[in-house]
Amino acid sequence: MSWPARAPSSEEGASSRDDARWAALCARRDDSADRFVYAVKTTGIYCLPGCASRLPKRQNVSFHDSAAGAAAAGYRACLRCRPDDPGRRGASEAILQACRMIEASATPPSLAELAAQAGLSPFHFQRRFKAVVGLTPAAYARARRAERVRAALVEGGDVTAAIFEAGFNSSGRFYETSSARLGMTPKVFGNGGRDETIRYAVGDCWLGKVLAAATQRGLCAISLGDDADRLVADLRMRFAKADIAPAGADFTDTFSQVLAMLERPDEKHALPLDVRGAAFQERVWQALTRIPPGSTASYKDIARAIGAPKAARAVARACAGNVLAVAVPCHRVVRADGALSGYRWGTERKRAILAREKQAKR
Repeated sequence: MSWPARAPSSEEGASSRDDARWAALCARRDDSADRFVYAVKTTGIYCLPGCASRLPKRQNVSFHDSAAGAAAAGYRACLRCRPDDPGRRGASEAILQACRMIEASATPPSLAELAAQAGLSPFHFQRRFKAVVGLTPAAYARARRAERVRAALVEGGDVTAAIFEAGFNSSGRFYETSSARLGMTPKVFGNGGRDETIRYAVGDCWLGKVLAAATQRGLCAISLGDDADRLVADLRMRFAKADIAPAGADFTDTFSQVLAMLERPDEKHALPLDVRGAAFQERVWQALTRIPPGSTASYKDIARAIGAPKAARAVARACAGNVLAVAVPCHRVVRADGALSGYRWGTERKRAILAREKQAKR
């Protein structure tokens, strides 16, 4: 017999909303869908979530649906982000339009062209663009062009043709940043990881078996499971043409750091990562790292936080594509109703990791 789900109380609903707003604040994203401001008790000032001011302590923050509400509660407007100026929200929406302009252009528009369309000076446009998107306009344009190269290579296209068709005016300009965008050179990526060297180790942790694998640039996989052979087989399947072999003694320190990170998922780590993702995936993964340990956010929250409020499903796919357990904390993303959603390494592990993080906060 199944029981109907209990409807959340008004207090639980408010708490869930505040958690989502705190996640947006930590990500420093002006959320065009949830138009809120935050106030700081110790300063008596209220700000937009994307304000460049120092991040306050959670216990000193209150959230308000509008600038008028914060003012009525006795707070005064920040002079830096000017939350009482309604034109600031319009600027964020103009930034999203600039993103569409960059994506639709064969040749990236100049900073002056983008700023003129947004009705801002180049200086203020670049500052606002980075606050909303998380990248400068030039970096965003490079990421989108590299993403088009990635798609062409996956379809078996010629490397040189793919580079020029994506909008790079020379192959040299693309190769300058190809490793950062693809995780490996375009030729190696297009060949399924051929000639790439990956070393791995498997051990035990409190979540079961853990596999950590790395290229010369950093960790490219952290996988959890119950069977060591299955974890290795999955790694070989993911990088079918790479040179994969067990790591030597020089990997011991890195593997120990991975075990320590899993033991204390609430603490920051300094492990070098070889993150292989498209531009949108990287934006999602960066937003995940800004969710405070022990807190959660929904796919919609993350979509709004990265300035793509209608892309909740794409956010879910980006989370599913993450292969670095805990290091990229996709376990902190839940469904809109607060229920645990799918997790590459099992929902019970997801529940356990979140419980450990919340326990560490107490």
